[in-house]
Amino acid sequence: QVQLVESGGGLVQAGGSLSLSCAASGRTFSGYFMGWFRQAPGKEREFVATISWSGRNTHYTDAVKGRFTISRDNAKNTVDLQMNSLKPEDTAVYYCASGRGGIFARATSQYAFWGQGTQVTVSS
Repeated sequence: QVQLVESGGGLVQAGGSLSLSCAASGRTFSGYFMGWFRQAPGKEREFVATISWSGRNTHYTDAVKGRFTISRDNAKNTVDLQMNSLKPEDTAVYYCASGRGGIFARATSQYAFWGQGTQVTVSS
């Protein structure tokens, strides 16, 4: 089992920034791709970004390209999501996930482990 705990959510004005962090514990972090997803009220959980084990490869949904940056520190077993130029439509609960589905894994079913989520609210 891999336990994932997100932190860093909060309330921010449009145009502002937030940084989310996900700490992993339990079985080895090694070899797992890490992803961030989000779920807005009344909507399905959607893919945001993934990062490979090495950190050299990343993939983003079009809606956040150029604004969000995913990174990881394998020595600390953490994966971060830096969110800049936030928009009200970015408001959602953000989830960290891990799996072996590959850098282009966008489906929730491709991730085996999930965190509890952290709320991000962007006011207009």
